[in-house]
Amino acid sequence: MRRIARFVDPYILLLLGTVLVAVLVPASGGAAEGFSWATKIAVGLIFFLYGARLSTREAVDGLRHWRLHLAVVLCTFALFPLLGLASYGLVPHVLTPELQTGLLFLCLVPSTIQSSIAFTSIARGNVPAAICAGTYSSLLGMIVTPLLAAWLIGGHAALSGSGLIEVGSQLLAPFIAGQLVRRWLIGFLTRHKRILGFVDRGSVLLVVYTAFSQGMTEGVWGQVTPARLLALVGVEAVLLALMLSVTWYGSRKLGFDRADRVAISFAGSKKSLAAGLPMASVLFGAQASLAVLPLMLFHQMQLMVCAVLAKRWSRGADERQEPAPVAPSVPAGG
Repeated sequence: MRRIARFVDPYILLLLGTVLVAVLVPASGGAAEGFSWATKIAVGLIFFLYGARLSTREAVDGLRHWRLHLAVVLCTFALFPLLGLASYGLVPHVLTPELQTGLLFLCLVPSTIQSSIAFTSIARGNVPAAICAGTYSSLLGMIVTPLLAAWLIGGHAALSGSGLIEVGSQLLAPFIAGQLVRRWLIGFLTRHKRILGFVDRGSVLLVVYTAFSQGMTEGVWGQVTPARLLALVGVEAVLLALMLSVTWYGSRKLGFDRADRVAISFAGSKKSLAAGLPMASVLFGAQASLAVLPLMLFHQMQLMVCAVLAKRWSRGADERQEPAPVAPSVPAGG
């Protein structure tokens, strides 16, 4: 079991268990309506807590390393979406239109924070830069991801006037509120970090259960076969390999040192499950289950691959006798 836990995120097992519960016992009728409202509240809570945790001073101070952050942002919100658009060529022979839509959405969500920092620290990279890069990506993602989804995905995630209001009320407004009350809450959040981590992850599990329940009641899962899922895994493996190669070798061509290249590689090649799942529930409604499936698979894949890379790069740093940056404590949810 320990050997399995080294490569499989236990939280992914919880997510898969939640999906199984939704498949076997989907919410319907009045229960489905109740879960829908609970999910909206949970999404708002996630972004409120994120706003309350974020140190504005640290984010502003990190702007001094603007070239690194620009590289991560371009990878996250330009190169990734271009590769997602290229996947249209895989329809219908490799991917179904619905799975391709989910793959494209995966390419639009922001980068991670927590896992990028953790892997950067293990690999002896620039940890402060990884913190700021993940933070800026998440902040931009609250605005850029819904707009890109409306533009590139179209009808599946169209943002009408009411849609913009919904995104603003569920994502941006709670985040801003969290920032406004941060000075009064930060002490409480710091003391109860572990409990609030359970709140974060529990809220995401609620989002997953609601999305997959809606998918079951709408008959969405009848469109997916094991062969298509296997093809999706193969496509995502190629996508991750491309992004890791571009970020690592591209950053070297741009003149970044080794520590910065590590931060760029991890922050620029990863996608946030914690941010993407709530956004999908707002943007896709009953179609959210297929929209988030590629993201869930990619999340586990990136953790497994990046864990191996981080250890390998750490050994390389030891051979060069480079000191390891100390990773500050960060909140869960990346």
